[in-house]
Amino acid sequence: MKARIQAWIEWLGDLFWLRPALIVLGCIALAQLGIWLETAHIAGYDASSPNQNWGYSGGAEGARALLSAVASSTIGVAGTTFSITIAALTLASGQMGPRLLRNFTRDARNQIVLGIFLGTFAYALMVLRTVRTVQESPFVPHLAITGAMVLALLSLATLVWFVHHIAASINVETVVDAVHRDLLSAVEARTRDGAGMTLPAVLPTGGGVSTDGSGYLQAVDEDGLAGWAHEHRVTVALRVRPGDYVPSGFPVAFLSAGVEGAEPAIRRALTFGRRPAALQDLEYSIRQLVEIAVRALSPGINDPFTAGSVVDHLGDALSRVASRHLPTGAVAREGEVVVVVPVTDYDGLCDSMFHMIRQNAAGSVHVLARMLDVLTRIAEVERLTNRTAELARHADLVIAAARRDVADPHDLSDLEARHVRFVKMREGHQPA
Repeated sequence: MKARIQAWIEWLGDLFWLRPALIVLGCIALAQLGIWLETAHIAGYDASSPNQNWGYSGGAEGARALLSAVASSTIGVAGTTFSITIAALTLASGQMGPRLLRNFTRDARNQIVLGIFLGTFAYALMVLRTVRTVQESPFVPHLAITGAMVLALLSLATLVWFVHHIAASINVETVVDAVHRDLLSAVEARTRDGAGMTLPAVLPTGGGVSTDGSGYLQAVDEDGLAGWAHEHRVTVALRVRPGDYVPSGFPVAFLSAGVEGAEPAIRRALTFGRRPAALQDLEYSIRQLVEIAVRALSPGINDPFTAGSVVDHLGDALSRVASRHLPTGAVAREGEVVVVVPVTDYDGLCDSMFHMIRQNAAGSVHVLARMLDVLTRIAEVERLTNRTAELARHADLVIAAARRDVADPHDLSDLEARHVRFVKMREGHQPA
């Protein structure tokens, strides 16, 4: 249940209209409050007297003109601003990938800006409907009109800030840094301080449980599933992990023994969606960074410096993994493994980071050299033999790609020197 709630909360973050709608409702409530304070004489003065006010000192005609100007200008600015934003994001998605647009729509700051503009518009309308002239039994809510002036000034400041924010947010280095922070958060959340339990020697291969629908697996309620498996004295071996696309009818789990109610229990533990989610997928942010690098290396863009920056950020994340343990996927109750979940191992992590970039960096000396340097630095902080062996495999693949695709002898010699430096550094550290 907890995993399903977390997936639901993440889904709410994808709704671009949610925060603006809440802000609009809040502004409507604020307008009603200001009008009520005026009619109830809470401030201790006659609301019809323009000489006793909370900031606005004009009459009904001036109030209507002011509120009309605030309403029309804010809704116009909102439409124009976000039209320009969509055009800028379209250009950015062509360079960095359309999947990164999710990061912009999830940005709470963008949603709050839209909410301020629309909320100011709704506030002005709600107050405007209460303004009455002498012919209509005069009423001018001075306090509420002053609030409209304050919101108009806030919208002006928000517009200036938003132009700066959107210009900075589509900068490729800003995007890479934002995705890198998400990756570091995922590394912190999805790795462990100590080693996990060892997987059983034999895993269940029968009693398959399938799903009716299809979609991306977003979250697994490991605790809930482990509690059910322990209660029924069975071992559940899942065959899919968060981030996988599961077709309809595919057996998602095997059980060590047939148990009544297994299918509903397993389906309750799995949360599916129409798109991948970063909630429990360690490789989600890695795929986003790799997509930026691959697009930067395409002939149409040809930006090896961005690809090199991505390699640097991936190397930083892998260096942080050096002091951590990746989960084994075994979930135990009372010392007995009851659930086995497929997880990302160190080899898979390195493959997802470097394979596609290396394959698309054919002939790019800058990117290949940066990759060798990053692998050298990671190996210098890594102390596990199997991990440094994996880093050495990728270094060998990089130099093999260089020998195949780099034509300039001087550049090739420089890359080979970097590879030799990696080998000497690895031999000198002798990890435990």
